[in-house]
Amino acid sequence: MNSTTASRMTLPRSAPASARSVLRLLERLRHGTLSLQLPDGTQLRYGKGDAPHASLVLHDWAVFGATIKSGDIGFAESYMAGQWSSHDLAALLRLFIRNRQDLEDLVYGSWLGSLYYRLRHLFHRNTKANSRKNIHAHYDLGNAFYRLWLDETMNYSSAWFEGNLAGDMVAAQQAKVRRALRMAGVQPGDRVLEIGCGWGALAEMAVTEFDASLTGVTLSTEQLGWAQERMGKLGAEVAARADLRLQDYRDINDGPYDAVCAIEMIEAVGREYWPTYFESVARLLKTGGRACIQSIVIEDRLFDRYVQSTDFIQQYIFPGGCLPCPAEFRRQAEAAGLKVVDALPFGPDYAETLRRWRHQFLAERQRILPLGFDERFMHLWEFYLAYCEAAFDEANIDVVQYTLQKM
Repeated sequence: MNSTTASRMTLPRSAPASARSVLRLLERLRHGTLSLQLPDGTQLRYGKGDAPHASLVLHDWAVFGATIKSGDIGFAESYMAGQWSSHDLAALLRLFIRNRQDLEDLVYGSWLGSLYYRLRHLFHRNTKANSRKNIHAHYDLGNAFYRLWLDETMNYSSAWFEGNLAGDMVAAQQAKVRRALRMAGVQPGDRVLEIGCGWGALAEMAVTEFDASLTGVTLSTEQLGWAQERMGKLGAEVAARADLRLQDYRDINDGPYDAVCAIEMIEAVGREYWPTYFESVARLLKTGGRACIQSIVIEDRLFDRYVQSTDFIQQYIFPGGCLPCPAEFRRQAEAAGLKVVDALPFGPDYAETLRRWRHQFLAERQRILPLGFDERFMHLWEFYLAYCEAAFDEANIDVVQYTLQKM
């Protein structure tokens, strides 16, 4: 039936009032086509028949109330609880993002319903004490978990396919790292600082291919252990040039460095600490030196509403985190005496990276569950990966390698 008929249909008594409210909102769909199955088996169709085509099968009427109350957080929580399903989760989320303006009430939820989440996000702000807890919550899930679905380079950030999205993932991850070091101006013998060294991919390339010395800091004990072991496999002489530490970037005091790199770490800093972050980069970088900072950014036009609320990612994936927008990134950098001299956006590459991660994650299901995870966790991570993939595909968010120079 079409959307007009759907709005006039008689819902069963078991349907909550929120169901009719959501169905009315779905009549606003201007882009794409949604096939919706209600818990009683009723089939509805919204949209004009164009792409993207998405399906949503509701197993519980509670999904409607949760979504109206808490927006994308409530929608994600009901997926984690198994209350709905879709044959193509990323396509469904793309459809909702493309219709964001018309479905704004569903995206953000009610003010009162989301108050709890905003307060919880506030208490996760990245003080020095909270930063380690927040990092532990995500990155210390275990190296055995991440190695099952990341590629062999153990890069947990966007690959750069250099214009060929069908290209090899390992080569694309190495290209991303190589470009960051090159844009930072790293030369043989240079002292390089990496803020957020992850599992050591950039550190390895810096000391081998670029013949530099690198200091890397992280707050993840799991990542540090892996990265140090990785350096040890390079031989004593090469490994000696990599000093990897469990340390907050705010406590580094052995600069200045010739170059600074940070790959997708600023997103975890938190908005209130952006001035401190950029001031730290400037303080630790020699005059005239360059920093290459890879950052996920949200569209400028979405930024104000985004920072006044909280979303699924901040609640369940990166507590305390916040995405800058391009304008705010530049403003914060310039305020610290850092000039943006180059910017490479490559959002479609991140959508492709996330697609491959999600497919590999789902393929490894039977090896992930025995690590101590449950169905709710699997749903959480599937939703997270699809949610990000859809956002990059629809260009609501982007990823940019910014090259900064200390003036």
